[in-house]
Amino acid sequence: MKQVLIFIIPFLFSFSSLISHGQASRPSSVFKKDLAKERQQKNTDFISGVQSPLDDSDKPGFKGLNYFKPSSSWVIKARIEKYETPDTIQMRTTTERLPLYIVYGKANFRINNKEHELTIFRNVGLMNKPGYENYLFIPFTDETSGNQTYGGGRYVDAYIEDSEFLTIDFNRAYNPYCVYNKKYSCPIPPSGNHLTIKVNAGEKRFKNHSY
Repeated sequence: MKQVLIFIIPFLFSFSSLISHGQASRPSSVFKKDLAKERQQKNTDFISGVQSPLDDSDKPGFKGLNYFKPSSSWVIKARIEKYETPDTIQMRTTTERLPLYIVYGKANFRINNKEHELTIFRNVGLMNKPGYENYLFIPFTDETSGNQTYGGGRYVDAYIEDSEFLTIDFNRAYNPYCVYNKKYSCPIPPSGNHLTIKVNAGEKRFKNHSY
C-alpha cells in the first residue's frame, strides 16, 4: 500500500517566531534581512532537515527554492470579517483525505486600487496544539498559478490579532509539500480563493515541474 503523508504546515517551528505583524512599517533593509534569513533556514531544512519534504532524488541537485524579490508592498493590512457562527467544512486535498477546517471569516484588502477578498480557515486538528492557538490558514491561487508559481495554488500563514485587522505577508506565500513529493496529502485552495491579479511575491514554482 502506498504511504500517504499528511501535509500540515511546513517548518512553522523554524520561522514563525520571526514573523512580526505590521512589517510594512519597518525599515526595508531590516524586513529584507529577516526574510533572507528565513529563506536560508528553509533551504537548510530542505536539504538536511529530518522533516524535509524533498524526494531523495531531488536532494543531490537541490540549490535552494526560488522566490520573487521581497517587497514590503506585499505586506497587506486586511480588514477581517470574522464569522460569528462559522461553518466547519471538509476541505478537499490532493488525496481522498478530507480534513476539517473552520471557516473563520474573510479578509478584505486593496491592492493597486482594487478590492480583493480571501476566505480564512482554521485547521481543527491544529487549534489546540502549542504554537498554533492563533494560527490562520489562507490557501489561494492567483494569476501566476500554473505559470510562475505552482498551478495548484499556494498557502500563506496569518495570525489572529487583537484588532479588526489582519496582516497578510505574501512574501511568505509558500508551496504545499505535494510540489516536492507526491506522497503528501495537501489542501486544495477553494475556487473562491482566487485573486484576479499576479501575486509576484513569495515562493515560485519548483524546478522545471509542469503543472
